[in-house]
Amino acid sequence: MKGVHGSDSAPFEWADITTSDVAFRARGKNLSELFANAGLALEEVMTDTSKVKEKVSRTVELEAIDLKQLMFKWLTELIYYRDAEGLVFSKFDVSVDKDGLAMSAVVSGEELDKNVHEIRTQVKACTYHKMKIQKNAEWGAQVILDI
Repeated sequence: MKGVHGSDSAPFEWADITTSDVAFRARGKNLSELFANAGLALEEVMTDTSKVKEKVSRTVELEAIDLKQLMFKWLTELIYYRDAEGLVFSKFDVSVDKDGLAMSAVVSGEELDKNVHEIRTQVKACTYHKMKIQKNAEWGAQVILDI
């Protein structure tokens, strides 16, 4: 699987750390790529993003007190668009500031259509439970989603 920005490593993987929810581990060479890949992982829980065309865009601007809160707010915003507007996204142009306390993104996708898109799992919320964000050779995040 190619990364969101062309890297050869997979942008995320499913994590077997919970029994009743869905967990993933996203990665990226920088915070912007990490957040883009976390957004992709979230959307993949809900549908096959390879079938989502870039018909509409939304701009997301967020601030937080720390990196975990920024990730929480980011994923919560994407869930909001699914719930409020029926939108799913497949493209994530994300810019996270160097301190990890603010971000801006343009997300592109379309309205979820059961005749076109695979309907997977409905995500209720992002959680802080066992959330981890750290930098080793690359950035990594572990997130559990309430389904």
